[in-house]
Amino acid sequence: MFVKICGLSQAEHVATAVGAGADAIGFVMTRSPRRVTPERAAELAAEVPEHVLTVGVFRGEDPETVRAAALASGVRAVQLHGRHPHADFTALKDLGITLIRAVDNQADLRCGAYDEDLLLVDAPHAGSGERWDWGAVRGRASGRWMLAGGLAPGNVREAIEAAAPWGVDVSSGVESAPGVKDSRLIEEFLRSVRG
Repeated sequence: MFVKICGLSQAEHVATAVGAGADAIGFVMTRSPRRVTPERAAELAAEVPEHVLTVGVFRGEDPETVRAAALASGVRAVQLHGRHPHADFTALKDLGITLIRAVDNQADLRCGAYDEDLLLVDAPHAGSGERWDWGAVRGRASGRWMLAGGLAPGNVREAIEAAAPWGVDVSSGVESAPGVKDSRLIEEFLRSVRG
């Protein structure tokens, strides 16, 4: 099971996530309590070993803004959240990095439909930490797709059984307060997923 820990902003939490076995680390570079600058993301990404995917997360920014931030931060993947048009993914393809399309369950749930490499299916209100009907996407999402939204150490096994995803993504479920990650919860989440 592929595991992405998103919304990291402190070196200690990046180290915890990597040490606990995360496959991907997300840096939010858009409007959010978890926002970091491309420069800060570059500092944090520099500490991440090559086998762990570093992801810049964006919502609504135009491709040129995303491109500039991705190049400045050195992330190895870009996640476009929300209803970005197919053209946005096409415009970023030449970067040669992993592209992630993040949508709610009302969107086209075929991974690769927008030329993305990975798909993320999130709650209707992304970033809210609200639990939703994970089972509603079972059998609808295809390819390499991650489940997100309302996940936490105590419910991630239930969510995996309900939706049967290729991977999972967590942000607010491993926080002690909005935007404040908790190393113990990060470790617990990875233990829960990997059993």
